[in-house]
Amino acid sequence: MSSTSNSNNSHNLAVESKQDRPNTVRIPDRVDLRGSPRSRQGSPSHSPRLCPSRFLNGEKSGASFVGAELLGKLWGDRKKQPKNAKRKGGKVWYQKRRVKGLVVVTALVGFFFLVDWIMLLRLQDHRVGSDDRSSRNASSVSAQVKVTKPRKGKKHYSGIYGRLLALAAHALAEGQNKREPKDLWQEPVVPASAWRPCADQRDWEPNEGKNGYIMVTANGGINQQRVAVCNAVVLARLLNAALVVPKFMYSSVWKDVSQFGDIYQEEHFIKYLAPDIRIVKELPEELKSLDLEAIGSVVTDVDVRKESKPSFYLKDILPILLQKRVVHFVGFGNRLAFDPIPFQLQRLRCRCNFHALKFVPKIQETAALLLERLHKHSAQPGLLDHYLVGPHAVAAMIARSDRAKASKYLALHLRFEIDMVAHSLCEFGGGEQEGQELEAYRQIHFPALTELKKTEKLPSPAMLRSEGLCPLTPEEAVLMLAALGFNRKTQVYVAGAQIYGGTSRLAALRSLYPNLVTKENLLSSAELEPFKNFSSQLAALDFIACTAADAFAMTDSGSQLSSLVSGYRIYYGGGRMPTIRPNKRRLADIFVKNNTIEWKVFEQRVRKAVRQTKHVQSRPKARSVYRYPRCKECMCRTD
Repeated sequence: MSSTSNSNNSHNLAVESKQDRPNTVRIPDRVDLRGSPRSRQGSPSHSPRLCPSRFLNGEKSGASFVGAELLGKLWGDRKKQPKNAKRKGGKVWYQKRRVKGLVVVTALVGFFFLVDWIMLLRLQDHRVGSDDRSSRNASSVSAQVKVTKPRKGKKHYSGIYGRLLALAAHALAEGQNKREPKDLWQEPVVPASAWRPCADQRDWEPNEGKNGYIMVTANGGINQQRVAVCNAVVLARLLNAALVVPKFMYSSVWKDVSQFGDIYQEEHFIKYLAPDIRIVKELPEELKSLDLEAIGSVVTDVDVRKESKPSFYLKDILPILLQKRVVHFVGFGNRLAFDPIPFQLQRLRCRCNFHALKFVPKIQETAALLLERLHKHSAQPGLLDHYLVGPHAVAAMIARSDRAKASKYLALHLRFEIDMVAHSLCEFGGGEQEGQELEAYRQIHFPALTELKKTEKLPSPAMLRSEGLCPLTPEEAVLMLAALGFNRKTQVYVAGAQIYGGTSRLAALRSLYPNLVTKENLLSSAELEPFKNFSSQLAALDFIACTAADAFAMTDSGSQLSSLVSGYRIYYGGGRMPTIRPNKRRLADIFVKNNTIEWKVFEQRVRKAVRQTKHVQSRPKARSVYRYPRCKECMCRTD
């Protein structure tokens, strides 16, 4: 399951990572509306109020502010042309007539050129009509791919990608005994291993939290809530405030009542961060009875710009804290900037994410069973197992082992739940029925986006797809894996919640990679029973399985789960935990040729598009330290 969502690299969320899509078209209001669609407010009673922010001094805020700002960037402002100066008097009548005659002649010539151009286009359309139809359909991906066995056991694939899937199946069958490409299960080891974790190092005195108390009720799913928790820790240190153990907002999308202590080890969180900030479990008695909203101590996401700088909190939030003694942030989705941030505060951010947040034993023990079965009961624990499930669970895994060599597996995060599909504004080949279903979902869960569609002209689904802003479908994901060269025998762990379209959407993936597994078929119903109706706790199992995988492939770089997983693998992986980050803009240009492209060419282009994203790089300015921990604040260089 994903948490998602971004989105989310939400934004509430950025639709796509800036570094992945340089010079791409910016989508109005979607950047602030998603990041992860799970960032939507959970219940009406806790929804951020849709009114101007009290901190913006009369400026536009909320959806109207972001929509207007981004629409201006997308379409540009139409500048009025200066009026022509009045013609001087004394012009003779035949000079005017000559100008008119030239205009008429020019118009006629232009008209003939236009007609000629239209005729050529019609001839071209007639000649390559089938190719054009496939291109148009590529912007609206087939909702269903049927896999049948007509005769002699051969499988037949239908749908938009039927031809490519058949070619992929043939290539995998022929290549069963061939070696996989060397870089499939590897990172560029030398440059990647030059970085080592060091966010646990401190160089300051403890913060006593004398200025008051910070409360946070984080929205979204488990991964966005994780980001909000660490941002709240930094904010408490910045404002010299005590942090009340964060609470999680109930989400109408995920319907999970889990709180912080149901997912993370509360005592470890408090004790580990004690040298940094003071954390308390609840407000003191004298503050419990206060009506925080009535006294102006409640601050919502409408009041705070996305990725606000520390100066905003010192200027606008600290006075409230000093006066009221408590400030309650509701939502707090991506409301603290990554730059500029003082060095030690940025390091505190990393320390919280990579060291202070440990899953509760219930999750760790079940995740250990999951990893044990993925590795085929090997006596060799995975590289990250100790950090993810703890030493006790790892010891139990080794005690139960019955083989020396571990079995490798690839984790695939399919971010194709209905919330992502609906929020993307893309089309997926389901026609009018799909459109009505997704629009009904948007009206309930993304009302701001629905209102924006009524007032602004948004990019078409075809443009969104060409810009790489649509989530990869399961069919596109399996074609990518096959083109990269993963062997048909590869064990593929699929993470995600309820895939939009149901289990039939996984038909092509199961057909090409029969060793496909999920937590639902690796764990028994009795082992999953304690997590029933707790989607965030189930997502924690997916987080651990993806993070510990020998290779991890994401399908949406804006997903919070994918971002956190890839960052964790960088931080603790020592350059031995490869992550596949597809450039969806480049892939869209390849997939659009699905009816004509040859398999070898398809392979070459996909491998090139993915290889370009595997370079080892330091964190780009203003980008997330949770996703890009290779920076001096989080990691230290050994060379």
